[in-house]
Amino acid sequence: MSSRDRATAGPHGEGTPEATANASAQRSPRTGGRPRDPAIEEAILQATRKRLATDGYTRMTIGDVVADAGVTRPTLYRRWSNKYELAVDALAYGLQRQREAYPPLDVDGLAPVEAFTRAVERLDPRYHNERAMALHGNFMGDAEREPALFEQFREQGIHPRCAELKQTLQHLQHAGAVRVDADLDATVVLCFGSYFGDYLLTGQSTPADHADRVVAALWPSIRADDCSSSKSA
Repeated sequence: MSSRDRATAGPHGEGTPEATANASAQRSPRTGGRPRDPAIEEAILQATRKRLATDGYTRMTIGDVVADAGVTRPTLYRRWSNKYELAVDALAYGLQRQREAYPPLDVDGLAPVEAFTRAVERLDPRYHNERAMALHGNFMGDAEREPALFEQFREQGIHPRCAELKQTLQHLQHAGAVRVDADLDATVVLCFGSYFGDYLLTGQSTPADHADRVVAALWPSIRADDCSSSKSA
C-alpha cells in the first residue's frame, strides 16, 4: 500500500484533498507474489497513529512502528517508501474510520436547533479517537519543521469536519431557520474551538452535554427571528 502515485511524493510536496482523503482507494495492487494482507496494513497504520500521538512525527521512527505492528521493515517498505507517505496514509485511515463511526445526519428530518446540535457533536476530535488531542498537539508542534505534513493534517482532519458543520448551517440558512447575515465561519470556529478549550481546561473526556451547551449559547445569536429556539422548532 503506497502513496507514491499521488501528487504528494515526499515531505516537501502537497497533495490535493481528494488525493489524500481517498488514500485507501488509490493504493495500487502488487503485480505478482502473494496478495497483500489487509490486516497487516491495518496493524501498521494503527501503530503509526499511536506513535504520531505519543511521539509526534519528528520523533516517530520506522523501527518503532514495525516493532509495535509486529512486522518487518521490508514488509512496511513494500507498502510505503518513506515515513512521510506512511504518516499521510495513517491520517487518511483515521479520518475514514472516524467518519464511518458517525451516525447518519438527516438535517431535513430534524428541528433546526437539533440539526445544529448533532452537527456540533460530530466536530469533536475525540469522537471515536481517544488520542485525538495528543495527535493534534503533536502536529501543531511539528508545524514549523514539517509544514507540508501539517497542511495534510489540516486538509484531512480539520477542513472536512468543519465543512460539514458549515454546510449544515447553510442548509438551515436556506431553509429560513438561520439569519441570512449570520457569520457562519465564526460560528464554526467557535464550535470547533470549544472542544479544545474544554480539553485544555479539564484534561478530561468530552462532557456528554457539551454540544447542547455550546448550541444553547450560540443558537440565539444566529437563528432567524421567526425561528423558535426550542428543540421542537
